[in-house]
Amino acid sequence: MPELIAPTVGLHSAWLDAHREWGPGAHEDGFGLRTSDEVESAAGFAEWVGRLSEDARHDLCTYRWITEGDRVLGGIALRHGFSEFVSRAGHIGYGVRPSARRRGLAGWALGRMLDMAGDLALERVLIVCAADNTASARTIEGNGGVLESIRDTEFGPARRYWITVGAPDM
Repeated sequence: MPELIAPTVGLHSAWLDAHREWGPGAHEDGFGLRTSDEVESAAGFAEWVGRLSEDARHDLCTYRWITEGDRVLGGIALRHGFSEFVSRAGHIGYGVRPSARRRGLAGWALGRMLDMAGDLALERVLIVCAADNTASARTIEGNGGVLESIRDTEFGPARRYWITVGAPDM
């Protein structure tokens, strides 16, 4: 049974296993990982997890890891408010490691984060995915996402969806 948990240093090895599965240079949405983060060492990993916790304490972003037992299956982030970054990347970003895909985990995690968005009094959230990422588009649409537009971005064409938080299922 999957769970959403706050990032923890106790899953360093499991997180690295998931990270390695994505491979070098791959984009892992939902983890808040920056290119400057050093996560291989215990100290670097603890520093990174600490930064994620600080973001939550300062009401900037809520990070959750999708776990099952002692495995990290993915990550999801809920960015609070509306900033320039959110206007480009969306309020919610997520990623599921390749071996755990096609199980509905992203849709399940997205639904839980939409509940959190409601708790933060967000009325609508923006979610952005690559235009050719049909799996993510289906996940977003399955959670009530309404396509606003497809725009060119620095990473290529992207779909922009809005979800009204707390809206009845369609």
